[in-house]
Amino acid sequence: MAQRKATLGSHWMSVTDVLGRLQQARDNRQAQQRLLTSLDQRLGQRRTELERSLADLPQHERTNIINRTVSGTRGELKRSSADTRTAHVRQAGKIHSEVVGAKALYGSSVQMLARHGLGSERRSRILEQIADSGPAELAGLAELAAATRDIELGAALCSKVAKLLPSERPFNAHDLADVLIGEEHRKVTGAIMEIERLVEEALHEDSAFERNGRSPVRTLEIAKMKEAEAELGADLSLAEADADLDPDTEQAAA
Repeated sequence: MAQRKATLGSHWMSVTDVLGRLQQARDNRQAQQRLLTSLDQRLGQRRTELERSLADLPQHERTNIINRTVSGTRGELKRSSADTRTAHVRQAGKIHSEVVGAKALYGSSVQMLARHGLGSERRSRILEQIADSGPAELAGLAELAAATRDIELGAALCSKVAKLLPSERPFNAHDLADVLIGEEHRKVTGAIMEIERLVEEALHEDSAFERNGRSPVRTLEIAKMKEAEAELGADLSLAEADADLDPDTEQAAA
């Protein structure tokens, strides 16, 4: 098995920070959608007006005039809205770059658990107490940590069993981490995935307005991103988002 190498250029962001960026990304995307919808409505109104005023002309002639006029109106709207549209795309990209820079910090629930209480007196005491514990005792303590949702105990136990041979480990660190902070890991992972999708949507929608047509390839890619988010099943109702489960992590990373 290949050994994991550290990504040392990451910028620290807590789970709360990531969720805050997600809310910003959602707000920005909604504002962009309102703008583009308004522009499309104005084009639709212009086309309707032309249809009515040119109703007496032959169909072919009427279609040519309407298409030329609407195309000119689209050009005017593109120019007048360019700065605002660009601002939305840039904001989406800025949020995306900030969050993706911290993505390596949330690779797995075990990685998140390992940071919990790092350097704390209690975690140090637990490590001292279990230094000579055998497989049966470690297994029992893992069951206790899972039952009581004792994240600090779980972090210490995972540190302990990481030093054992895989065949000697009395419990699976990933299973314990999933019980203790799996929901939090899915939440931050889902937030990052959604932010990645929102920037793609922002780029796609702006390009569609510019070119008067959507890219089938990009539409399919975005649909696949949505499917992956649905499969993850993270609860991202931010109005009731909990505070970070791992406040000690922020202190340790400061």
